[in-house]
Amino acid sequence: MNLLELISARRSIRQYLPDDIEQDKIDYLMECARLAPSAANFQPWKFLIVKDSETKVLLQKSYPAKWFTSPPVYIVALGDKELSWKRQYDEKDHYDIDLAIALEHIVLAATEKGLGSCWVCDFKADLCHELLALPKNLVPVAIITIGYPMKKGEKVTNRKTINEITEIL
Repeated sequence: MNLLELISARRSIRQYLPDDIEQDKIDYLMECARLAPSAANFQPWKFLIVKDSETKVLLQKSYPAKWFTSPPVYIVALGDKELSWKRQYDEKDHYDIDLAIALEHIVLAATEKGLGSCWVCDFKADLCHELLALPKNLVPVAIITIGYPMKKGEKVTNRKTINEITEIL
């Protein structure tokens, strides 16, 4: 499968089988994240792989959607404000951009390995930070759910055309 086919196959999955994810697949996802580019190659990230049922219950308090209880694995993506690159002109911190790149590597790798995933950004980050007892420098940016899909995700058809999203200057 080429990259365009892989990107086209990726879906947001919200129903998972209860099956455990093999450790070699988790390792593969993390290796793909590790190799992601970041501003100045600072790699200002940490990934919490949540498999433990008690920690899952804590995490679910930060995003109480019904479907959020089904994934066998959560990846909590943390940005490190102490390690991240800041743009010199306006001090824009790039940990969120760096993490987005690494997380997209993860979801594409998950697709390649037959796993489903879903980005979760609408969670209570402050509560997540508190429940997981994180240090101040680490900011929860997103949670990626990972598991074997219960059913095939629906194809997204409402994408803008290339002409709608580009302009040649």
